[in-house]
Amino acid sequence: MPELPEVETIVRAIRPALVGRRITGFEASWPRQVQPSVDAVRAALLGRRVQAVSRRGKYVVLELGGGAGLLVHLKMSGRLCVAEGHGQERPQHQRAVLRLSGGAPLRFYDARKFGRLRFAPELAAALSGLGPEPLDPALGPARFHAMLSARRRQLKPLLLDQSFLAGLGNIYTDEALFRARLHPRRSSAGLDARQARALLAAIRAVLLQAIACAGTSLDWIYPGGRMQARLRVYGREGEPCPRCRAPLRAQAVGQRTAHFCPRCQPAPRSRA
Repeated sequence: MPELPEVETIVRAIRPALVGRRITGFEASWPRQVQPSVDAVRAALLGRRVQAVSRRGKYVVLELGGGAGLLVHLKMSGRLCVAEGHGQERPQHQRAVLRLSGGAPLRFYDARKFGRLRFAPELAAALSGLGPEPLDPALGPARFHAMLSARRRQLKPLLLDQSFLAGLGNIYTDEALFRARLHPRRSSAGLDARQARALLAAIRAVLLQAIACAGTSLDWIYPGGRMQARLRVYGREGEPCPRCRAPLRAQAVGQRTAHFCPRCQPAPRSRA
């Protein structure tokens, strides 16, 4: 699933081609992906001008003025591009087209059909359930420590919870925990201020590096990324740890797989 760096990369790629253009048409071949409905979204979009293109968590946000907007969640395999034709994309995977004045349309591709396009009359309300952005300067170490202390959850599932922190997924959660030397099963409430500060710094460092590398490309669904060559633990089970050379492990944590070093990220002590 595209995470914050991949979504940010897509937003930066499509923004120059969309801002200022007026929406002249909307088509969707897989109605289940469009909320509230294809007809309702078409009626709401026609004639509006794209005022800004931004990202919130894992959402691509087309801001349309008056507080309204179109939200696109890429889920497992969604892709957005501005193009007259399909280019290198597979035409059978095109699910929606947003036509705009004065140029190429915005095309939405989704091989697995899990993505969502939603018209939101009030963007603020639609996005209110998301936690803070990890790269937001307003999220300081003290606030982050307080957020962690207020919950008694294992770190891996907590960091994946979009209502806690918006934008992280499996890849960058594992990478950040490794950099911070924290086991994915550590309790968030047990971290001291120094550990919380180190974790926030690790999250930001790995996200910024991934954005600079245009994200991670692990298959054909999201091409063009370069971060996969710089991942230290994710997907590297059995390989030597880049710090201590111990074999890296993979383990189910909160119904998700976590990759970590058992030596650099010691497991929490079990209660007797």
